[in-house]
Amino acid sequence: MRRRHHSRRHKAEVAELDMTTFLNLMVVLVPFLLITAVFSRITIIELSLPTTEGGAASVEPQYRVEVVVREDGLEVLDTGGKIATLPKVNGEYDFAALQQHVIALKQGHPDSEDASVLLEPEIEYDHLIQVMDTLRSADIPSESTDEPPIRLALFSDVAIGDAP
Repeated sequence: MRRRHHSRRHKAEVAELDMTTFLNLMVVLVPFLLITAVFSRITIIELSLPTTEGGAASVEPQYRVEVVVREDGLEVLDTGGKIATLPKVNGEYDFAALQQHVIALKQGHPDSEDASVLLEPEIEYDHLIQVMDTLRSADIPSESTDEPPIRLALFSDVAIGDAP
């Protein structure tokens, strides 16, 4: 005897997505990512770059401090010529001595704001930023140990360029 196979048509069941597992993952993952996110701080440095524009010639040359960053040390110059040569100390630039010279120059020319940083080709970017920070301001310890140091504004208009 022959059996008949009844072909049952199975209606295609609509598959339901189990969202609870996905939502559980999101509940754990989102706070974790927010807590462990690294927030970066962006700092903007304003520079005065040299231009090729011809302007009216000034009658009186303005006072300008120049710091030349070389492989073997720093040179401090002004409109009158070289003031000091600061060799590296233990393989590092002597920013403390540079700061003392810059403070003395600012005391002699309190109205001047112009400074230049001139770099040799292989100088690291970090050294440029440290020299610029030294030229812009200095922290002077206050007379009282309870008070924070006093921030002294020095030469805020800094230009950069290549060392001769």
